[in-house]
Amino acid sequence: MPHSDYLVLMGIGGLLIFIGLVAIIWGRIESKGYYDSISGRADVKEYLEHWPPHTKSGTLKVGGWIAFTIGLILLAVGGGFWLWG
Repeated sequence: MPHSDYLVLMGIGGLLIFIGLVAIIWGRIESKGYYDSISGRADVKEYLEHWPPHTKSGTLKVGGWIAFTIGLILLAVGGGFWLWG
């Protein structure tokens, strides 16, 4: 592989790490905002029991962790090929 191919692989890995971190932070902000708004209501049963589940913030966090992990793998593979080649 040419040297530029390793850098492209590592660049994509870095981009996925960045996107993953943004998604994780966004998911935390979404869930905090939702539960902070619901905790001020008179009926706080939904706040205490987290039922019914609201999956939007959870999916952002899980997707962020997946993107972060794939980004780390791509970064490591690109760096390994770069050092090996």
